Amino acid sequence: MSKQGVRAFRLILAFLASLALVQLSFAAHVNTHALNSSKSKSQKISESQRTRRRLHHLARSRGSAVTRASAHASSVHSSSVPGSSIHASTIHGRRHHYYERFSMSSFADSLTEGDVTAGEDPVVRQAAIDALGNMNGTVVAIQPTSGRVLAMVNQKLALSSGAQPCSTIKLSVALAALSEGLISKDTPVRLGGSYRMNLTQALAHSNNAYFEALGRQLGFEKVAYYAHEYGLGEMAGYDIAGEHAGIYPEEVIPAKLGGVGKMCSFGEGVSMTPLELGAMVTAIANGGTLYYLQHPTNAQEVADFQPRVKRMLDIAPLIPEISDGMAGAVQYGTARSLRLNFNEEEILGKTGTCSRAGTRFGWFASYANTSVGRVVVVVFLQGGRPTFGPKAAEIAGRMYRNMYDHNFFIAGPTVPSDSAAVKEQ
Repeated sequence: MSKQGVRAFRLILAFLASLALVQLSFAAHVNTHALNSSKSKSQKISESQRTRRRLHHLARSRGSAVTRASAHASSVHSSSVPGSSIHASTIHGRRHHYYERFSMSSFADSLTEGDVTAGEDPVVRQAAIDALGNMNGTVVAIQPTSGRVLAMVNQKLALSSGAQPCSTIKLSVALAALSEGLISKDTPVRLGGSYRMNLTQALAHSNNAYFEALGRQLGFEKVAYYAHEYGLGEMAGYDIAGEHAGIYPEEVIPAKLGGVGKMCSFGEGVSMTPLELGAMVTAIANGGTLYYLQHPTNAQEVADFQPRVKRMLDIAPLIPEISDGMAGAVQYGTARSLRLNFNEEEILGKTGTCSRAGTRFGWFASYANTSVGRVVVVVFLQGGRPTFGPKAAEIAGRMYRNMYDHNFFIAGPTVPSDSAAVKEQ
């Protein structure tokens, strides 16, 4: 018998012994009253009732104590059994659950109010609007061979100063670690004990411990250098009205906030815009050219469009090293919800989910790797509990489906209907 069972058995024996003593005391008390002829009958009845009430109260209190002791012993024993539904935290007190409270809604109306659309691809824009629905967010589609913004839905949000990038920051960290020769895609990184993981698995499943380890190995100076090299913390667009730059801190965040590890796993302390993320993924999609993003606002600007290169990134040899992980995210990892809507072409991407100050963020950055061309799609959502990275991936899947159904991947980007007249002038 376990120690808890022995303890419970002893308590039961003690209760029975106490009950016997009380019964003897009660009998003596009744006999004394029976021999005392000076007491009236009503007094004897009253005193006996009070005695019975005291005995009943004592029995109830003793019984409750034994029941609690037995239940305690049973709970301790059950919690040690594998597969038991009783958890240790329920033994010593009430279980406490923490539920994060969100103050922002995941849904909004009039997302497209104020958008300038005359220079956008009408097929891509409509596909983005239909896919986003009433989710509180923005969708940006980019032609990776030129940096042309094909569509930007909810431009006010897309051009804002951005938000914490969450796990999408892992793309820049992965490229930095590959550039420094710390890892290849197959290098196992120890994450505690005998547990190891490589880059492909870590990107597909968005493993935080893996990227925290990379960040600590790289150090803040190198992490920050490569982040700026890839365009974080600076304007992504060329003369796009209303655009704000994101923020990349000049020094590592305090250790109490997670230090460089949290910067590399959650983007803690960083603010990134959808355009900055889109520009970086554009460079991954095209082999290393970081373009200035340009958003034509009318047919004339479309007709006169010329790509503008910000800088060339030495990442071409590294792209195969991260592409397996980005493809894995869609095939079996955190972005597999995309495949609920689209399977016809290969999509590579990265999700991100985190929250700050009562608002949850959901990111998904991706590109379609087709035989006839590529397109980069960035979805950024903000709101409450329904907002998270896999939801952004699902929206991207609907958008790719809409474009595919309208032959976008065959015809390529279209120009505004009045562009022919413009070219003749």
